[in-house]
Amino acid sequence: MSKTDWQRVSGIVERGHRVASGTALNSPYQRGTIEMQLPYFKALGLDLTGYFQGTLNVSIRPKTFQLLQPEFTFRSVEWTDQHPPEDFSFSRCQILFQAKKFDGLIYFPHPETKERHFQDPSVIEIIATPIAELAYGDRVDILYNPSEVVIQG
Repeated sequence: MSKTDWQRVSGIVERGHRVASGTALNSPYQRGTIEMQLPYFKALGLDLTGYFQGTLNVSIRPKTFQLLQPEFTFRSVEWTDQHPPEDFSFSRCQILFQAKKFDGLIYFPHPETKERHFQDPSVIEIIATPIAELAYGDRVDILYNPSEVVIQG
């Protein structure tokens, strides 16, 4: 995708449920959900080696987002025995922070297949390459593919 195809939305980094990274105190997934899911995604054609094994939660409030035609959708992924299989979609994006670009993917566990840890529809979860010095409350811009993602509001 060329630079001119990207669209931009600004947001604020928020604290998430912390189960993706495995840092939540009462999480049933001590290794973190992302670390547990990585081999399944890789087997399905999406290699997330080199990405941070957690999610970046970016609030675009009052706007919301919807995935239309994500680049990757994986159905019925059986990544744990603690609940039924889940569906996941991913769309490539970039994070702009302190005048630098970082590669990422919008990470979307389909709510209709999840049992817990639901996200606010104005929070975009992103798996990204490590971003030094990024903290809760920081403003970032997300560059996204408008043929795959729609921002409303």
